[in-house]
Amino acid sequence: MEYIENKKEANVQTLGIFKDMLKYSPSKIIGMVGNAIVIPIYTNLLLPEQYGLYSLSIAFLSFLCIIFSDWVGLSGLRFFRQAQLADDLSEYLSTLVSILGINLFTMFVLAFFMQNPLVTFFKISPVYFYAVLILIIPVAIRALLFQLLRAQIKPASYTFSTILNQFMTIGMSILFIKVLHLGAMSMLLAMGLSITITDIILMFQSNIFKFFKKPNLSWSIIFPIILYGFPLAASSLSGWIINQSNKVVMNSIKSFTEVAYVGVAYGATMSILMTIFSIITVAAIPRIYRMFEAKIDVRPIVARFTGYFLLAALPIVSVMALYPHDVLVMLNTNAKFMNAATLVPYFVFGTMFLCLTDYTTLQYHLANKTWITFIIKLLSGITNVLLTLYLVPIIGLKGVGIAMLTSNFVFFFLSMTIRLPKLSMLFPRRQFACLFLSIIPAGALYYWGFRVCDKLSAGIEMLLLLISYYLIYIIIHKFTKPDNVES
Repeated sequence: MEYIENKKEANVQTLGIFKDMLKYSPSKIIGMVGNAIVIPIYTNLLLPEQYGLYSLSIAFLSFLCIIFSDWVGLSGLRFFRQAQLADDLSEYLSTLVSILGINLFTMFVLAFFMQNPLVTFFKISPVYFYAVLILIIPVAIRALLFQLLRAQIKPASYTFSTILNQFMTIGMSILFIKVLHLGAMSMLLAMGLSITITDIILMFQSNIFKFFKKPNLSWSIIFPIILYGFPLAASSLSGWIINQSNKVVMNSIKSFTEVAYVGVAYGATMSILMTIFSIITVAAIPRIYRMFEAKIDVRPIVARFTGYFLLAALPIVSVMALYPHDVLVMLNTNAKFMNAATLVPYFVFGTMFLCLTDYTTLQYHLANKTWITFIIKLLSGITNVLLTLYLVPIIGLKGVGIAMLTSNFVFFFLSMTIRLPKLSMLFPRRQFACLFLSIIPAGALYYWGFRVCDKLSAGIEMLLLLISYYLIYIIIHKFTKPDNVES
């Protein structure tokens, strides 16, 4: 496409992204705290077998959501602005709700005929199978309404509902575990009740009733949604294979206890880091879509925010990888789950590469070529499964971490290599150079200051490493020239 040079509008939207980040940040920061809180709570209230069963049930839930619901909400975000400009929001949103309803009905029909294969594959009892099927209803509604709030750019409402949902789930989980003594099932019941309450609130926040009417189900509206959403669902399923299938594989090779270790490592790394790292993308992507629809070149902005992400992420994941056992101790993880520390270094860097793909694959979303994302995610997912199956019998739990890191890096590398004309990513060379040059003196401090003369607590060492890294970065950045992205 031909871009219209509109630096004034680009600056307005960039400033808007920063303002939205501030508005979204409470939900993400508190969400990160909430994800950290659940680790000591659940690891102390549940036995490893029950935590493993819960982790596997969530993997099954996310598997179903990817196929039948998540892509509907993401399609709603992508085409919301087009429908708004065409004054066709009522028809569009009504169509989305109808598609979601048809999808869920189809899911229940297929589940009736495929119960035995699914129960055998995931190795969960029928009662958990049906509990997850019921739970997906409020989860699917929440996913659609959250994307609608993002499309409407209502960060305050999004923040309130996200925080409320998370802490209601934690509180109800503790209550149900202690009162009902149902183990993993208590947590699923708590999720169902808290998400249902959140859905009711979201319906009023998003004003969905104002738009909803009996849909005409016009093919002109359905076809772009399907064309965009189906490859997106397929690529998300491939992403599930990269980051969630290891729980299923571990349960097949080992037991629920090993699944629990994977679940704890996942909670201590991906759940926490992806929550806080997504502050940028949750604020930026809706505005980038708007700029793209106005034919403004979004590549410099995407590159700039990619640099900001790396500046925030690289030091944090590096420090966590250096102190994996201490990270779990600081999170008050029960001693029964400490084997999960083996996975922390691999999971933190795998998470960073996965988050980076939010920026490198944005070109495919803008061009409505999500099938490219599907192909490269599928290749990465196959890499993960094959490596997990090969490495776990040989080196045990560490094999899961190596497979996860490798597959996420493959996904990132392919998304960097396959570039679309006029949408391919620009590189913030100055930021990249400063980031990697800062590693050298910070690494020297770690080795000669902390490893050779080990006198400080792990927490103090981690804090000093982060402070020194950012101070070094500021000095190096000050004495280097701006590049074309920054100008």
